[in-house]
Amino acid sequence: MKLPVIKHLTQFIEENDQDYVLETIDVLENLTELSTLKDEELDVIAELISNMYGAVEVSKMVKEGMDKKEALNTFMKRVLGSIDK
Repeated sequence: MKLPVIKHLTQFIEENDQDYVLETIDVLENLTELSTLKDEELDVIAELISNMYGAVEVSKMVKEGMDKKEALNTFMKRVLGSIDK
């Protein structure tokens, strides 16, 4: 996951609608079922999907009243904490 990408996507959600991102996730997840994709291509798609899910989660925290910077930091700490386990 890349914080600048999540931050950019969070801004997109604020300016537009979360549904665009959720629909894009659906399309990308469907693409992963294509048997002719190479491992590198799957890795790129998976990275995009994880960043989009991260942006949706950060956006949710902001809507619940958390400051955007704090929401981004909280999310990344949670991700890093789960990796360490």
